[in-house]
Amino acid sequence: MEKKVNVLIVDDNESVVDSIKKYFSSHGSINVVNTCSNGKEALEFILKEPNKFDLILMDIILPEIDGLEILEKMKEENISKKIIIISSYKKDYSVNRVNNYGINYYIQKPFSLESLEKRINEVMEETLDSFNSLNDKKDVIYTISNLLHSLGMPSHIKGYQYIRESILMMYDNPDMVGGITKEIYPEIADKYDTTSSRVERAIRHAIEVSWNRGDYDLMEEIFGNSVDYDRAKPTNSEFIATLADKLRVDKNLIMA
Repeated sequence: MEKKVNVLIVDDNESVVDSIKKYFSSHGSINVVNTCSNGKEALEFILKEPNKFDLILMDIILPEIDGLEILEKMKEENISKKIIIISSYKKDYSVNRVNNYGINYYIQKPFSLESLEKRINEVMEETLDSFNSLNDKKDVIYTISNLLHSLGMPSHIKGYQYIRESILMMYDNPDMVGGITKEIYPEIADKYDTTSSRVERAIRHAIEVSWNRGDYDLMEEIFGNSVDYDRAKPTNSEFIATLADKLRVDKNLIMA
């Protein structure tokens, strides 16, 4: 069953509020949980019941406390919600100030309810995509870590962290395969406050450690077709590119 999006409406225009409530009254995935006709009432509800809603539809101009003050207070209290501003106020200064608080969309009144529904769905889909993207990245990092451990690479040496970062970068950007010296090393060096040459040496050392203590059969399985296994250890580029390619192939097989 699809999870409903719980919406708080903050607007002193009764006809607008009633129209929105009526439109979503029997909606399958969007539910209006509360309405507030002034800023003070809205702020009290937001601070008291922050878990009862996912998204706020709010006008900027409100009685008692305006929308900007509500956004400021939410920021101070670390209350992060999806926010769509619905307003007839057209001054660029106000729009820009509201944008400083990370609102997700600004809809100019008058608007169609179909358009509002579409914007709500888009904003919430962005949240889901970001969540899935974050989880996908965590899964990839976890897989890389397990793979490096299986290859006999200890996690306490610097080269382990550098290799993990390098594989993740090349996994996300396959075109980097030819730019390990000019792109990957400098980026990792900047992140860890070191130099490209030290990054290169640390990765080389980690590969040597892995090659001497890792699972022979696993290494032959992974690197047998990409390097001359009997001749020598893979270069830094070969090691990183091969593992990044293995991750992509494995993911495609799972999704097929």
